[in-house]
Amino acid sequence: MTGFCVPMRLWLIAICGATLLLPVTGTALDLSTPAGNLEAMRKIQCSTVDGQVETYGWHGYAFSRVPGEPDRRLFRVEGMNIRQCGPLSDDAGGPGFKMVTREILLYLDPKTGDVLRRWENPWTGKTVDVIHVSNDPVNQRMMAESRGRPFILPFSLSGDQWWLTSTVPLFYTNPLAGEYQDYVGGTYHATEMFNFFGDVEELNDPDVDSVPARVGWVRISSWLPWMEMGDRVGMLYFHTAGRKLDSYDDLPDVMKKEIARNFPDYASPPPMDDERRNETSWTFFKKVLDAR
Repeated sequence: MTGFCVPMRLWLIAICGATLLLPVTGTALDLSTPAGNLEAMRKIQCSTVDGQVETYGWHGYAFSRVPGEPDRRLFRVEGMNIRQCGPLSDDAGGPGFKMVTREILLYLDPKTGDVLRRWENPWTGKTVDVIHVSNDPVNQRMMAESRGRPFILPFSLSGDQWWLTSTVPLFYTNPLAGEYQDYVGGTYHATEMFNFFGDVEELNDPDVDSVPARVGWVRISSWLPWMEMGDRVGMLYFHTAGRKLDSYDDLPDVMKKEIARNFPDYASPPPMDDERRNETSWTFFKKVLDAR
């Protein structure tokens, strides 16, 4: 799930080591064990078949909140993440799997749904270039044990449905401080909220290698750097929903056209042997600015 947000991989970090809230009944998976949780996570995030490509898509809106004025719906947003999973290297230090991904978040006109190239800032009156999120790679390793903590997920049940919920508070020195003060303030302050939902029977079925999953993502954060708001009072919040798609072709046309036009590599995930340093929205934005 990942705007200038926590990449979709980070909700995994937040729930690793958490307490299992309610065990799933069934014979296929034992969610009281790290091995059962690892298999469940592979089914949800990608597939238990090595190298099988899976795609997530999500959409919603971004709003502003400024003291003393009504909230504004600034953008429609459209996101995607394409990924595959495979085994860890022999020297990884234990059982687990590797997930390699790329992700995009587009900012669209809230009325027309067109991809925005330029945006008139209603607070500053300045027209700025829109920088869409394109993080490549966003990779993750998941192991049965990390830093002495077993890999256990906070599953909950409601009837025949499972869900995972995670809230990730963030507060740290902004990596774009210093000469980038026109674009960001001195501290990055945000909260990411993730919800994943699916069918218990499919998760427990040993013949199902990739389970259908639905996702909700909410983000509360400071202004986007390309808005050039600095430390101006106010904030953004995003509210989106999505799902694991049957295939890449199920992405909306606006996303597929944008990928074909500007991000052709995002039609497939990185290779399984990808060892590049992960890209984030901040590191990508810094590259854009430095290139100017």
